[in-house]
Amino acid sequence: MAENGEGLGSVPEHERILQEIESTDTACVGPTLRSVYDDQPNAHKKFMEKLDACIRNHDKEIEKMCNFHHQGFVDAITELLKVRTDAEKLKVQVTDTNRKFQDAGKEVIVQTEDIIRCRIQQRNITTVVEKLQLCLPVLEMYSKLKEQMSAKRYYSALKTMEQLENVYFPRVSQYRFCQLMIENLPKLREDIKEISMSDLKDFLESIRKHSDKIGETAMKQAQQQKTFTVALQKQNHVQFGKNMHFNDRIPEGRNEVELKRAFEEEDESEEEGDEETFENYYRKQRKKQARLVLQPQSNMGYGFPVNRLFDLLFEIRDQYNETLLKKWAGIFRDIFEEDNYSPIPVVNEEEYKVVISKFPFQDPDLEKQPFPKKFPMSQSVPHIYIQVKEFIYASLKFSESLHRSSTEIDDMLRKSTNLLLTRTLSSCLLNLIRKPHIGLTELVQIIINTAHLEQACRHLEDFITNITNISQETVHTTRLYGLSTFKDARHAAEGEIYTKLNQKIDEFVQLADYDWTMSEPDGRASGYLMDLINFLRSIFQVFTHLPGKVAQTACMSACQHLSTSLMQMLLDSELKQISMGAVQQFNLDVIQCELFASSEPVPGFQGDTLQLAFIDLRQLLDLFMVWDWSTYLADYGQPASKYLRVNPNTALTLLEKMKDTSKKNNIFAQFRKNDRDKQKLIETVVRQLRSLVNGMSQHT
Repeated sequence: MAENGEGLGSVPEHERILQEIESTDTACVGPTLRSVYDDQPNAHKKFMEKLDACIRNHDKEIEKMCNFHHQGFVDAITELLKVRTDAEKLKVQVTDTNRKFQDAGKEVIVQTEDIIRCRIQQRNITTVVEKLQLCLPVLEMYSKLKEQMSAKRYYSALKTMEQLENVYFPRVSQYRFCQLMIENLPKLREDIKEISMSDLKDFLESIRKHSDKIGETAMKQAQQQKTFTVALQKQNHVQFGKNMHFNDRIPEGRNEVELKRAFEEEDESEEEGDEETFENYYRKQRKKQARLVLQPQSNMGYGFPVNRLFDLLFEIRDQYNETLLKKWAGIFRDIFEEDNYSPIPVVNEEEYKVVISKFPFQDPDLEKQPFPKKFPMSQSVPHIYIQVKEFIYASLKFSESLHRSSTEIDDMLRKSTNLLLTRTLSSCLLNLIRKPHIGLTELVQIIINTAHLEQACRHLEDFITNITNISQETVHTTRLYGLSTFKDARHAAEGEIYTKLNQKIDEFVQLADYDWTMSEPDGRASGYLMDLINFLRSIFQVFTHLPGKVAQTACMSACQHLSTSLMQMLLDSELKQISMGAVQQFNLDVIQCELFASSEPVPGFQGDTLQLAFIDLRQLLDLFMVWDWSTYLADYGQPASKYLRVNPNTALTLLEKMKDTSKKNNIFAQFRKNDRDKQKLIETVVRQLRSLVNGMSQHT
């Protein structure tokens, strides 16, 4: 009973499981089947039995359904067999229709492609037309610009350029031809500017040429107007006469009114342009044009010649310039008298700027130096430069009243300034250089000053150019002669330096006090000579500011003059006797001169060039010191002679002075035999030298 109860309870459960299997997805069948195995024992067997029974029921239902629908299926197959033939016919017809459609569509496709191509071409043409419509106005305006340039309508051309830049070019700026046009416009503007300048100059020149005819016509019209006015005033109807006079004046002044109106219109149109450079230049030229139109010719007033008057004015101008030259000669003398002839000292930046504001001086090395420092020139240089500019102003005041052209005024100023430089300033400089109280230091400073004044001449030329607006590149422009003026003054100062330096050497040499009969030398150089050498060292230190060749020439000249003076001292006719001790003492002095020359007191000499100034003295003294007469006589006249610079006359003169000393003191008569032999040797050498000198005289 229990088993039957359990079996009855499990049947509904199995049906439920079967319903779930039939109704759920196959992926969810696993958990359902697992519940079959988890239930009571033998549940699996019972489930399988239930499952088989369910399957049989379903098979029966399927069979019933198939039996029910079988006849319909057979009927459907029969209908399909009947339709098969019609389907094949339909297929043939569809295929034929498709072929016909394909054949007919080929022409349509070709025509469609033609239409597409035409549409593309049409669109491109439309685009090209649109772009050309943008470009054509630009090209037309540019062509118009070229025509205006060819027709010399330059103002209209400028307006066309302005329209092109502001209106037309922005529309087609992406095209290359537009960029080329834009790049060409500045060149066209420059051409217009140059041509306009040339036209204005030609116009002004034409006005100047025909001003006499213009003036004649104006005078005739003025006279006619005056005559007509007087006649009208004699009539009783004064008001009517005035009206007639007013109406009569209208035709005569018509050209003037139209000209004024044209000028005003052009002025208004000029203000519309945006080229500031061209406008300023154009307005400036128009103002000059107006002045020239109103200015009469210099050689006419009212039809009477004024050439004599202008000749008189030119003579007065020359006298005025002479007066100015005399006045400035005094100014220059005062400046030179007040100068201390020492470099200008400055202790701060303000003093430095004051100096360079008066004189155009530029030296990067001096600018880098710390304060206090000194300018190389003295106070007279900026004062002279300022006074030359004042002279130019004074000369300009008179020249401006002569109604001359700018070129003529420029030429007058330059000629007057050249007279000031070449005659007045040059004369003052030469007189200053020759003054006795001007020493070597002052002369050195004068040379430095002239060098800086010479460099400043180009600034004076620029100064005149700024006044007259005449370029220095003009063919007929006169140049300032400052170069030659200051070069001559510098050469004179250099020559004066050489002269004064030699005079100073002579003053020292005159202090020489040799004991020509001394038996032994002092063992040191003479005091006068050491003082002279110290003086030369100090003065050559000052020469370092001079140009190299000047300092070297002065040093060589001084050494040569000193050598000549010492040689003349030995050969002086008033000196009758010289002892060997005196010769030795003299040799010590010459050695000091040679040491001075070898110390390079002035840089720039090569090798022993400066020592060669004492070569004549050196060879002469060496000959007497070593008593090498045999070598001298044997090698005389040979290029390689050791005593090539010793003249036989000089040697004979000095040897006779020594011979006379020996005889007077009876030295060789009282002492030993070798002294008597030396006396005989001297006599023998004297005879040989006399014979050599006589032979030279006969040969000559």
